[in-house]
Amino acid sequence: MKRVAVIVNPNAGNRKLINSIEQIEERLLSTFEEVTIHPTEKEGDGARLVEKLADHVDLLIGAGGDGTIFEIINALAPLVKRPVFAIIPGGTCNDFSRTLGINQHPMKAVEQIIEKRTEKVDVGKSDNQYFLNFWGIGLVSKVSDNIDSGTKQLLGKISYYISAGQTVMEEEPFQLTLESETQSYEGDAVMLLIGNGSFLGGIQSFFPSSSVQDGELDVLIIKQTSIAQLWTWMQTRLQKEFPAEGNDDLIYFRAKQLKIDATPNQEIDSDGEKTYFTPSTVSILPGHLEVIIGDFPFE
Repeated sequence: MKRVAVIVNPNAGNRKLINSIEQIEERLLSTFEEVTIHPTEKEGDGARLVEKLADHVDLLIGAGGDGTIFEIINALAPLVKRPVFAIIPGGTCNDFSRTLGINQHPMKAVEQIIEKRTEKVDVGKSDNQYFLNFWGIGLVSKVSDNIDSGTKQLLGKISYYISAGQTVMEEEPFQLTLESETQSYEGDAVMLLIGNGSFLGGIQSFFPSSSVQDGELDVLIIKQTSIAQLWTWMQTRLQKEFPAEGNDDLIYFRAKQLKIDATPNQEIDSDGEKTYFTPSTVSILPGHLEVIIGDFPFE
């Protein structure tokens, strides 16, 4: 890896990243022969920069929050030739960087990047869209809708959990039809969550033992709204145990591909971005992306 391009969102982290960009560039130049910095100005710039730069660099670094990384990945993943990818986190949750063991302090993340430790990781695909962390409908989509932007800036990650508690009490079930090679389901649900990475909203909440190298997706169906059920699930997963047998309100399994339909049609939340509605086909692309990792104990 000699040629490096950094796509940076100047507004990420209250402009902390862009204010440190000269220091970041200088540190990268201590290891790499060529480093270019490319700030984005508006939505879509990240994708356009990927298309322009991908064939000409060995390492592409996304510097920003989850929205920036999502845009970059959705331009990078369809390419036949993909440079190694790295993340300098600069948002509220930075979920995939956490999955990769990247330090949440930007300059410490740069130190990990110059060590050049790489691994191939899985990428999720939903029709014509890609995701690194999760795909969800129902409750998970409504939570982000209910977060006030001022609250998010003030409280950071905790705003997601305040919103989750409020949303649980309001959620109405929908009719879910799901087919996969391992399990099928037809009935009421308030949430379908499909995970690739282990972090959602900045913590290892639903799938803490998930692996981005196992070629499978983690799937959770919650049939009815219940804070108690969600808390039980989180506790068991934090202990890396499966829910107790006989818990009919939670269904958990793993699969490589799923066909999903819902009545009424549900808005899809893919890594926090909402563009499409069901029906949808979701699949895993094993080892699709080579990334720089930090202090993550890949197993």
